[in-house]
Amino acid sequence: MQYRKFPKIDFKTSVLGFGAMRLPTIEGSKDIDEKETAKMIYTAVDNGVNYIDTAYPYHNKMSEIVVGSILEHGYRDKVKLATKLPPWEIKEKGDIDRIFEEQCKKLKTDRIDFYLLHAVNEKNWELFTSLDILEWYEKKIAQGRIGYAGFSFHDKFPVFKKIIDAYDWTFCQIQYNYMDIENQAGIKGLHYAASKDIAVIAMEPLLGGKLVKIPDPIKKIWATASKEYTPVEWALRWLWNQPEITMVLSGMSSLQQVKDNLEYAKNAEAEILTKDEILLYEDVREAYKKLSPIPCTKCEYCMPCPQEVNIPWNFSLYNEGVMYDSADAVRREYNFIPENQRANNCIRCGICEEHCPQEIKISEWMPKVYSVLAEGQNYPESL
Repeated sequence: MQYRKFPKIDFKTSVLGFGAMRLPTIEGSKDIDEKETAKMIYTAVDNGVNYIDTAYPYHNKMSEIVVGSILEHGYRDKVKLATKLPPWEIKEKGDIDRIFEEQCKKLKTDRIDFYLLHAVNEKNWELFTSLDILEWYEKKIAQGRIGYAGFSFHDKFPVFKKIIDAYDWTFCQIQYNYMDIENQAGIKGLHYAASKDIAVIAMEPLLGGKLVKIPDPIKKIWATASKEYTPVEWALRWLWNQPEITMVLSGMSSLQQVKDNLEYAKNAEAEILTKDEILLYEDVREAYKKLSPIPCTKCEYCMPCPQEVNIPWNFSLYNEGVMYDSADAVRREYNFIPENQRANNCIRCGICEEHCPQEIKISEWMPKVYSVLAEGQNYPESL
């Protein structure tokens, strides 16, 4: 196992972190397979993983309970434990302490080593700041109940920068992989956080599994490499190659995935990719983009929509379903788009089309986007 130092503190983390969001479930059920999960966690920790991440909502609020029970048997002191404060559960200031104490009880601990604000975007950040969350952090850290403060992020770079600048954070967690260099915080966010000596944890290294099932045009590019790697290894090596990445968090679902990732982590050194390999990632990225049926570049010239439709977000998910052959996955993700911002609210006024530099027929695409992502219809052959 390779290790990297958290910049501001005396802690070296394993480059591979164990994410408890996609634990194995009992066949025919949504219940976590606790025996298999225990094997996975014990194998990971016994082979050098020293960071475990969970959260309040994972697995219908059962992930923290299962993780707590597994770590109780002699493993709690071997790892740093991370969990997150869910903004959607907070109705008043007192809910923060209530939720925190509930999480400690579930995890069978009186201290959370790394405590994150969960799924922070501009709206959630306003909620947290209105509740004096930074003062709450300071109090809990002084009491020894929390080790270090951080946040997981899902918004655009300007929002990320504002949050980074608001507090002396120890770490942050961003969605980052070789396809997401411009999405959300992106590579700009990675470098900005690193410039402030803030540890950066990369989540969704496989883009929710989308980078595992490789379409033929992408396979042909990877096949030109001088050395053969699995799709997972290509994705992880790209992240570990960047010294600004402190750790890669993987939501593993089987013991075999744990063993494979442990093997990959043995060679997780920074700046190890060759120039030719780096160029391959660029070729793969461009090839994926060419698979997109809607030529949207997310320039947002079409915004704001008078009906509040989030045009780029709708198009992005639709394209991902084609690019990664993952229609079911993007349909689940479509539920995260607020109802007032979904494609069915388009009234075909055409105002957006006047500003689109790609000359996309937005008003014609919107009904198709909604029929595929919300109603479950098949992707059409063409517009």
